[in-house]
Amino acid sequence: MDIAQAKTLIHALSQGIDPVSGEMLHQDSCFNQPAVIRALYAAHSALEKSLAYEKRKRALPENAGKAWDLSEDEQLIRLFDEGTSLAELAKQHHRTSGSIKARLEKLGKISPV
Repeated sequence: MDIAQAKTLIHALSQGIDPVSGEMLHQDSCFNQPAVIRALYAAHSALEKSLAYEKRKRALPENAGKAWDLSEDEQLIRLFDEGTSLAELAKQHHRTSGSIKARLEKLGKISPV
């Protein structure tokens, strides 16, 4: 079972619905206890945040957040000096445009704004 499926199941339980049959849970079900309902809502919220984090993480380039090494710095400087755009540098280095700009600032190639 993946996180999205678990989130759906937990949401149904928190609403007092049997996730298998789709029927309302019996009034005496432990899932209708206020503390259990609050716990289910908390679990649902945590799973939702986890899914959102994973979605954002997948959208980032593969080198986002990784340390820069000397050879990558040298290549960045060379390509920048040759006139390569920030967008193209970001694409080639698998990083965000913001990280390219920050690195060029750190390397003294551009001035901070």
